Amino acid sequence: MPRALRLLWLLLPGLAALEPFSVGLAIGVASALTGYLSYPNFYCSYVECCPGAGHRINATALKAQLDSKLFGQHLAKDVVLKAVMGFSNNPSPKKPLTLSLHGWAGTGKNFLSQILAERVHPAGLRSKFVHLFLATLHFPHHEQVKLYKEQLQNWIRGNVSVCPHSVFIFDEMDKMHPGLIDAIKPFLDYYEQVDGVSYRKAIFIFLSNAGGDLINKAALDFWTSGKQREEIQLKDLEPMLSVGVFNNKNSGLWHSSLIDRNLIDYFVPFLPLEHKHVKMCVRAEMIARGYAVDEKVVQAVADEMTFFPKAEKIYSDKGCKTVQAKLDIHEDVMMRDTKAKG
Repeated sequence: MPRALRLLWLLLPGLAALEPFSVGLAIGVASALTGYLSYPNFYCSYVECCPGAGHRINATALKAQLDSKLFGQHLAKDVVLKAVMGFSNNPSPKKPLTLSLHGWAGTGKNFLSQILAERVHPAGLRSKFVHLFLATLHFPHHEQVKLYKEQLQNWIRGNVSVCPHSVFIFDEMDKMHPGLIDAIKPFLDYYEQVDGVSYRKAIFIFLSNAGGDLINKAALDFWTSGKQREEIQLKDLEPMLSVGVFNNKNSGLWHSSLIDRNLIDYFVPFLPLEHKHVKMCVRAEMIARGYAVDEKVVQAVADEMTFFPKAEKIYSDKGCKTVQAKLDIHEDVMMRDTKAKG
């Protein structure tokens, strides 16, 4: 039943007791109210809506967010920005955008995926159109892989049917049972539709620690040869990374048809973070908490982190993952400094 008719139906008992003029006025008000409720911008200001067909990601806003919040990852920022904007500006992509992010913990993989999700759906991970899967939580039992495959296909099919711009994030890919992720292959392939549903506007993101050792070794080789990390290019890492992940038995992409059929658009390497990047993370966290930046605290937190290799101590072995917890210890100092400067 149309909204206008439903609204009038609710008003009918009261309308019977009104004079003709009042009835006409009530109907006019109901029609106007229904018109407002039917207007997409008005309705979607109160209820989350799937983006329309002409939806475009704001490149300037995405770049600014990546520059201000993701540190030490020139490759990831450049590749993801170009890939996402090319996909978003294409009115008729041939397949969904599929990214595989690789690197050690704390280097920014989860952070980047959250930023990207927020640019598509402002509610980010809270959005009903953004779906996060954790391998150890959602797919814990190896003997139930067949059931997981069926459930995963049904979940993706149902949600893309509701919102073509759905975002799917698969975390802990290095802990996923081999072969499970191949269940979504039909949705990532170059099909116009699968069972009447088009998946070409969706985004799939895989997060994995697999390949992190390869990335770290390449970064260290650059450092040893006297080159700047910013000189590392995607072509220096991506071929090695895709082959390494494909042949890694501890990877959910081990011998995966997604790699074999070239359905992953980009393998995105996340480089190990140096002292300066850890300090940038500390400063950003202090500002996010509303505190004035105290360089003594920044240095103290950085000094509490552990670095590798053992002799050179160049890279943080946990990235920025433990920055928040370590900063908690200095909370009283930050509060005192902020009050003093305020």
